[in-house]
Amino acid sequence: MTGARGPGADPESLLQAAAQGDRLALARLVSMVERGGDPAREVGRLAFPRGGRAYTVGITGAPGAGKSTLTSQLIGHLRSGGIQVGVLAVDPTSPFSGGALLGDRVRMQDHALDPGVFIRSMATRGHLGGLALAVPEAIRVLDAAGLDTVLVETVGVGQVEVEVAGAADTTVVVVTPGSGDSIQANKAGLLEMADVFVINKADRPGTRDLRRDLKLMLQMSPPREWQPPIVEAVATTGQGIEDVWGAVVSHRAFLEEDGRVTRLRQAHLEEELRRIVARRLEEQARRALSDPDLDEVREDLAQRRMDPYQAAERVLEHMVG
Repeated sequence: MTGARGPGADPESLLQAAAQGDRLALARLVSMVERGGDPAREVGRLAFPRGGRAYTVGITGAPGAGKSTLTSQLIGHLRSGGIQVGVLAVDPTSPFSGGALLGDRVRMQDHALDPGVFIRSMATRGHLGGLALAVPEAIRVLDAAGLDTVLVETVGVGQVEVEVAGAADTTVVVVTPGSGDSIQANKAGLLEMADVFVINKADRPGTRDLRRDLKLMLQMSPPREWQPPIVEAVATTGQGIEDVWGAVVSHRAFLEEDGRVTRLRQAHLEEELRRIVARRLEEQARRALSDPDLDEVREDLAQRRMDPYQAAERVLEHMVG
């Protein structure tokens, strides 16, 4: 295992070390990406051309669905086949430190010492329910480091969970019987985004009803080239894990036909570009709104001499100028 050069190691050296198996260097690269700024952009610039090989699986669903246990079982299944695995667990942001509240080793400690596994908790940075803007970049860093498969487990807090599909090749939606998850999946838009449905805790009553509801909703949805399979599992015992991964493998084979995976990843990159541009514009607008030159606009808005749309036009004119 190669050692990084110390706290001041540059991104190029860290990336080379990470590609040779240095997990500390890889962790430091992900930290750079999380912090943002110029170092993060340099990491992204270096990692981008070295990626494109790892297969990414998003795992999402409501809180309490057993996503972390399922992810842990999938890690074990993949490692039994010699596959190197990276895991990004996107957790709620701590209101005190800004970091991830839930530690990776707390939930997946069985794999923490496996050199073929890299697990990292990432904070959503206040980006409610979905992926942090840093996560797609972190995926590329893991890819550039030579990991074969990247699992991205997201927080489950509502409709914005669908953002996981913006960074994953295959999106797995985890639901549980007796919790109304089928209704929530429909409301949140997860029905359209799911490539695989997993009914976890399938040893509980209501599994048959949940399967029926999911099938009915899929039948009522607009036609798709890929019909998401519904797989039953009990993650706490490992039951059904091979079937879950088999469904992912089947979807991957479907995507690799006729270049579908290339088109999907291009669409994901374009969506990421849109989000980056939107965030940059938001930052510029925030700076512009604090400019003394716009004091008159703020005053006119406060006195209702100008409506918010007119004020926005003035702000945009100021930004362009």
